[in-house]
Amino acid sequence: MTNYTGSEIFSSKTRVNPKDGKLVLANMFWVAFALLIGGTAGLLQTLVRSGHFELPFGIGYYQLLTLHGVILALVMTFFFIMGFQIAALSRTAGAFNNKERTLGWIGFWVMTVGTLMSAAMIAMNEASVLYTFYAPLQAHVLHYIGLTLVIVGTWVSVAGQLMRYFRWRKENKGHKTPLLSYMTAINNVMWIVCTIGVATTVIFQFIPWSLGWVETINITLSRTLFWYFGHPLVYFWLLPAYMVWYAVIPKVLGTKGFSDNLARVSFVLFLFFSIPVGIHHQLVDPGIDAFWKGLQVVLTFMVIIPSLMTAFSMFAVFETYGRKQGAKGLLDWFKKLPWTDARFVLVFIGMLFFIPGGLGGIINASGQMNQVVHNTIWIVGHFHITVGAPVILTYFAAMLFLLPHITGRKIDKIANRLGLFLAYTWALGMGIMSLAMHWAGLRGAPRRSTYSEYGGAEVATEWITYQVMQAVGGSFLFIAIIIAILMFLKLITGPKADDIEEFPVAMFMDQDAPVVKWVENWRLLIIITIFLILIAYTVPITQMFTEEIPGAKGFKLW
Repeated sequence: MTNYTGSEIFSSKTRVNPKDGKLVLANMFWVAFALLIGGTAGLLQTLVRSGHFELPFGIGYYQLLTLHGVILALVMTFFFIMGFQIAALSRTAGAFNNKERTLGWIGFWVMTVGTLMSAAMIAMNEASVLYTFYAPLQAHVLHYIGLTLVIVGTWVSVAGQLMRYFRWRKENKGHKTPLLSYMTAINNVMWIVCTIGVATTVIFQFIPWSLGWVETINITLSRTLFWYFGHPLVYFWLLPAYMVWYAVIPKVLGTKGFSDNLARVSFVLFLFFSIPVGIHHQLVDPGIDAFWKGLQVVLTFMVIIPSLMTAFSMFAVFETYGRKQGAKGLLDWFKKLPWTDARFVLVFIGMLFFIPGGLGGIINASGQMNQVVHNTIWIVGHFHITVGAPVILTYFAAMLFLLPHITGRKIDKIANRLGLFLAYTWALGMGIMSLAMHWAGLRGAPRRSTYSEYGGAEVATEWITYQVMQAVGGSFLFIAIIIAILMFLKLITGPKADDIEEFPVAMFMDQDAPVVKWVENWRLLIIITIFLILIAYTVPITQMFTEEIPGAKGFKLW
């Protein structure tokens, strides 16, 4: 295959097309708004769980829980991902044409309408169904339709992105696609495949059930279809962060990435193994044979491989940079890293959180250990240090270079300092809160529950101190959110730059090496992905249709 280095991609003069930039900026405004609303709900949750605060105006705890989950886990992340991926494609593959950009705008507005519909139902306490919906808790039908529109909106936007990617391939036959463009395509294909599950359960189960067309719902089937989507959802959040790690951070450091080919292979492995593993969220659920749970646990451990590949690549980049700065000895390179550059610090702290997060994930996916922690707040702590730290901190770092690049502003000392304050304040808050959640979970403190003394039970008194610590950590996180909003405003209203701030895109040590051919063979990649899904899910789902599983009526408890 012909090599493609694409030197123009790596020029600091190459920029996101201004018309594409407007679409990116529209998505980023939603990110900031959702962060503020969802973060406020999260703070109030921790205060309530401490036992020292009661919600005013008749607001319910589970109402807040649903708002926090939907707004942060779905709305904020989806708008960021759509915006960032459009920017990455425009930067590396070239400007979108009118049709592709129009699809991006249609997707944006469909997502917006769906978000407002769902938010209205949550505000009216008609959708207090936890994160994000879980039968037999039943919401108003508009909540389900709203979330469906959010998913449909991403499909429309993703269609425009894939059209841009494959148009580049058609126009540059025989050339290796730009890495960031390739990564967005992998993430988008994974997204289309995995959202089939949630679309199926919502359209054919939840909507008819909430309208009263059917009296009961098959809970086992609905949860299986949800988690078929719910686990790759985590990687849909994570892979844009990995895009920044692999393709941007080396350039921020002023060095080369470790390996372009290794990065592509790691993304392919995420495509293969992120979807057929959802049943590891259902290890304590009845109705699924132990063999199929065990198979998906094995497949879950396969996802560890690309994560370790990523860790190796990034720390190789860091050490290479440090050695170039004159580092000696085993760990002296660590001191040489650019600790005054917020773009790097935000990402590096997120990476450090991912280490215990990954270890906790191995525990959660292990059959026997999962039974110890499954219904405890340990799971919530794990979720926050795997998504709420590495992913979100990397999103903040991306905003630091992306927003000035689009708006023509510059990253001045104040914006950079806000980024540093954000990194350390977020780390402090998340560290305190997630550690308290993990320890309380090991002592049996339940998740999905408001404050309770459980009738004076002695074991419940052991949880109170940890719940207070969660409120302390949540308070620091809220301060960090305020800093993030200030940073966002500074980046879009700050001083004009004399020259466009760079959207940094790295070259790699193996830049001139030909791409591993099979990773560009999309027919092969999709066939393997579908084959693994069929192996993992055909028999369990067939059993759910053929065995007599009792249905459940809907409950509206709050």
